[in-house]
Amino acid sequence: MSRIVVTGASRGIGLELCQYFARQGHEVYAACRVVSTALSQLPQPGITVIDGVDVSSSEGIVTLRNALADKPIDILINNAGVLAADSLGELAYDDIQHQLQVNALGPLRVTEALLDNLKAGSKVAMITSRMGSIADNSSGGYYGYRMSKAALNAAGVSLARDLKPRGIAVVLLHPGFVQTDMVGFAGDISPAVAAERLAGRINELTLESSGSFWHANGEGLPW
Repeated sequence: MSRIVVTGASRGIGLELCQYFARQGHEVYAACRVVSTALSQLPQPGITVIDGVDVSSSEGIVTLRNALADKPIDILINNAGVLAADSLGELAYDDIQHQLQVNALGPLRVTEALLDNLKAGSKVAMITSRMGSIADNSSGGYYGYRMSKAALNAAGVSLARDLKPRGIAVVLLHPGFVQTDMVGFAGDISPAVAAERLAGRINELTLESSGSFWHANGEGLPW
């Protein structure tokens, strides 16, 4: 049995990841800003909810760290994220800054705060997006989201390099186009399918593959 921490656990992919790992018999800590009805009604035992975890705030990070105290973590999944559509000529810079705070700085804050909980053999998964790929950007737009995910990718690679001597592996994972409220449920796969695929990639992660960027379906992605 592993101890697994998932941020952004109140809905969508985060909620499904919590259910998936709990069904496998793991001990799951579901971190969220506010407990949703869906999260509060999860039937699986083994899920501990930590609310008040706003990954963009110092207070939220302290809440998470205090709740986990000295508990060793086997898998840390930085899943919390936000998306605001934008286009040139109509950019809302407050929205861009918020996306950078949540999507890029949030996972870095969480990981640094929980360094003492990680150990040799632990894994850190960053739920990113192929929209953070510069090489893959053929359509433009989404300035804040693309910038925040590209920054997350850069942070993830640096974490992989810095944590490898400690035996801790890091992976950047694109979940696919998932049917969540973030995209108006317009995706082509369900959160449950995305969660299962993401879990598969995390299971395959080794120190040798640490710092790599993958689609949840197993396809390597360009930076």
